[in-house]
Amino acid sequence: MVISFFNYLDLYFIARRSLPALNEVGLVCFRDLVYQEMKHNVKDAVIALIDREREGEQIDRALLKNVLGIFVEIGMGAMDAYENDFEFFMLEDTASYYSPKAALWIEEDSCPDYMLKAEECLKREKERVGHYLHASSEQKLLEKVQQELLSQQQLLDKEHSGCHTLLRDDKVSNATSLGQCLLVCGVLYSGFFY
Repeated sequence: MVISFFNYLDLYFIARRSLPALNEVGLVCFRDLVYQEMKHNVKDAVIALIDREREGEQIDRALLKNVLGIFVEIGMGAMDAYENDFEFFMLEDTASYYSPKAALWIEEDSCPDYMLKAEECLKREKERVGHYLHASSEQKLLEKVQQELLSQQQLLDKEHSGCHTLLRDDKVSNATSLGQCLLVCGVLYSGFFY
């Protein structure tokens, strides 16, 4: 009954007086009274859940998708709120998350093992976008992960297992590994093969 009343107001009373629609007014009120107060806490909670998922924990992806939908809807057609209030911080957290991982993996793993881990991380981040992040985040997120994982000079120079060593000693076992090594070399040394 109440919904019918508001629909009637929107269709006849508000339209005739050239006033903003009730839905828009409600969204503006929500943005000013609730969103502005809660956005930092919500952003921190969402990023913490993403980090927990990166560590292998199960999270409620549907809940995350709905919460992130609020960041998108608050922009009322623009992506400013999502990009400035969430995405920027999520990308910074992504760099902070993968930077120490890359350093640890370089110390512990051979180049092919490192590349397999990097490939798996990129795959999971792409899936993450599909599950709950906005599609506009995909390229930025993947670039950030690639920057942290594949721009490691130590990976090339690591004694007995670096990419150059594998190529020099013809120890690359299959085309995939070679492609991964060449990708890393290409990322790190633009023009390396020219």
